Amino acid sequence: MDMSAANKKGLSLFALVMIGIGSIFGSGWLFGAGTAAQVAGPAALVAWVIGAVFIGMIAMSYAEVGAAYPIPGGMARYGSISHGPVLGFVTGWAVWIAVASLIPIESIAATQYMSSWSFGWAADLVDAQSHQLTGFGMAVALVLTVLLWLSCYWSVQLLAKINSLLTLVKFAIPVLAVVALIASGFHTSNFTAHGGFAPNGWTAVLTAVTTSGVVFAFNGFQAVVNLGGAAKNPGRAIPVALVGALALGLVIYLALQAAFLGSVPPEHLAQAGGWSGVNFNSPFAELAKLLMIHWVVVMLQFGAFISPAGSNIANVASAAYMVQNLSETGFFPKRLARTHPVYGTARPAMWMNLGFSVLLLVTVGHSWKTLAPIISAAMVISYLIGPVAVGVFRRTKPGLPRPFRLPAARILCPLTFVFAACALYWSKWPNTGIVTALTLLAAPIAALVLSRKGERNLAQQFAPAWWIVFFLGSLSLLSWLGSADFGGRGAIPGGVDIALVAAMALGTYFWAVRAGVRAHRAGLAGPDPLLDADTAARGDVPAPERELTPA
Repeated sequence: MDMSAANKKGLSLFALVMIGIGSIFGSGWLFGAGTAAQVAGPAALVAWVIGAVFIGMIAMSYAEVGAAYPIPGGMARYGSISHGPVLGFVTGWAVWIAVASLIPIESIAATQYMSSWSFGWAADLVDAQSHQLTGFGMAVALVLTVLLWLSCYWSVQLLAKINSLLTLVKFAIPVLAVVALIASGFHTSNFTAHGGFAPNGWTAVLTAVTTSGVVFAFNGFQAVVNLGGAAKNPGRAIPVALVGALALGLVIYLALQAAFLGSVPPEHLAQAGGWSGVNFNSPFAELAKLLMIHWVVVMLQFGAFISPAGSNIANVASAAYMVQNLSETGFFPKRLARTHPVYGTARPAMWMNLGFSVLLLVTVGHSWKTLAPIISAAMVISYLIGPVAVGVFRRTKPGLPRPFRLPAARILCPLTFVFAACALYWSKWPNTGIVTALTLLAAPIAALVLSRKGERNLAQQFAPAWWIVFFLGSLSLLSWLGSADFGGRGAIPGGVDIALVAAMALGTYFWAVRAGVRAHRAGLAGPDPLLDADTAARGDVPAPERELTPA
């Protein structure tokens, strides 16, 4: 995507919808159905509905904020506008981690599907016992990561132009796969055999929402928010594109899940000892091979390259925008925001993202199933600022032009925040602890940068951000002590743990909104790119620069 797109306003509504659909149909559809079935059995269908409702609520809060502030990569800036530089950096850091992590996982997905090829070397890509990439598989995934990145590094404008075509192909492949699998034989008994509809209980359904790729799959909505600033009419285009992409995504993912559940041969299901034992390295391709639908196998192997490649167009562009926004707020070096004079790409930012992608790949990216839950948990943290920003701006910026206004925001925003807290808790310990540590690493970095900039009153700067430190710390503690169903020690019984998480989240939401209001009254909130620019244009007062100035 052209990194200067923010100034061009050239994306049509159709192109933005295609970007959203293209991002939603990344590697999630290749693995989500198989992984969710293994965790929750046939009740995985419910997990997709829960995930779509949750992401839909998050997306609508971002629709109001994103339409009001159509900034490319704006999800990394909203915290700064609402609460000031410290919270802006913490939330922007979380968003950057979540988006940049998508780049290597798409290559991991393609590599795992390559293991279903008939060539002898393909079998050496994934270990048959651990179902993780071998050293050879890691090397192949690394090469694919670099190649996908390079394609955007030199030809991002060309790839952006063919994104709609790629999206149509990516959309056609899962649809054809669903039809072929159902036509091969649909076994309704699979939905009740081996433990019933929910063989692992309903807690497994909640866990599947964040650990099996459901949230991961629907996370493509971020591309609409982050790139929607380049649309011709962002106020209309962003909410319409969000609703359209999510609705179509839910329909296709439900069809994929139902086709997978009904197409597994009953004898194979019995031999595996139930859904927990159905473990495919490349779920749909191996299932099609088992059913001897060879043309579907070839199509899926082709799709395993098209889907990740198409998604990484938006991923690479969005991740670069995140770095650019963090550079503009002063927490990342300014040189990272430089764009190439010919290609319009933020090449320094892209190099940084490539380094992070490689690091993630060689340390924890041993399989799609291993990395997806961690990325999903990081994504949920990145969602937190959306409903909070709506609550803050409704009180501090009543005159802000809002092309889209979230209905019943006083109810939906706190409810969405609570839902996000529960989703993060469902991601299970130790994933909650890992992403909390990664996110809060931003706090000491922020303190160091502020100190070097001459800020003497760090306590004042950190005051609007303490709520997120409390929230993540408390949720991690509850996750560690909570129900064993969610990876905890079992010190807090099931049901009580969810109630405690919800109560803590509800209180934190109102604390967060109040902190944002106080930050505006104290003059700590970051510059408003819309209202401050209008004020400066009228010549009333200079546009303020409040981000890293000494108190």
